[in-house]
Amino acid sequence: MKQLAVISGATKGIGRAIAHQFAARGFDIVTCARNENELRELQKEIESQYAKCQVFVKQADLSVKDEVTSIVDFVHKIQQPVAVLVNNTGTFTPGQTHNEPDGTLENMINTNLYSAYYLTRGLIGDMIKRQSGHVFNICSTASIEAYPNGGSYSISKFALYGFTKSLREELKPHGVKVTAILPGATLTSSWEGVELPEDRFMKAEDVAKSVWAAYELSKSAVVEELVMRPQLGDIS
Repeated sequence: MKQLAVISGATKGIGRAIAHQFAARGFDIVTCARNENELRELQKEIESQYAKCQVFVKQADLSVKDEVTSIVDFVHKIQQPVAVLVNNTGTFTPGQTHNEPDGTLENMINTNLYSAYYLTRGLIGDMIKRQSGHVFNICSTASIEAYPNGGSYSISKFALYGFTKSLREELKPHGVKVTAILPGATLTSSWEGVELPEDRFMKAEDVAKSVWAAYELSKSAVVEELVMRPQLGDIS
């Protein structure tokens, strides 16, 4: 039976690049996003490029708990073992805590933290039973180093990083690996409109290759966290 890589928010950027990495290596893919058309485009793209890969897609807004639950149910109905869970769903709104719009923190926490928390809770049981699996949380360098215009985004990413560290301690006796990926400035839609050369950013594919490299280690080794930055450093 083929294994599943469940990757939230895989229609763009880092998530899309990670989906390609695992599809190329024989995994079936499950992903979700808010935009149905983009999901279908990704499904067609990957299945045409990797003939043996099946892509399961479902439209959902993971900032809403009930919709996270619907994704968990969707995955369970596929009845294939989840080998990899990549919590990649996220949103970014620049600002400062003293002047950002009311509700910004709630939106960031719901999207960047609670989506990972509830999706992990829903899928981790089978990994524990099999004594096998790997959870990747896509954090950020903002998880470990605040910056002036980070506001609620930094708060939510610090929280996701803390969740990842806690999860690592809980799951290590069960043979389930947990890795925090902390990328700096990566050329994704979050940076649209910024007048900087492309080579000032990391590529999403670089992050995806690092996720795969961490996954393919032997059972006796784990990358607990991986910090990645552009060669010239982060962009503030």
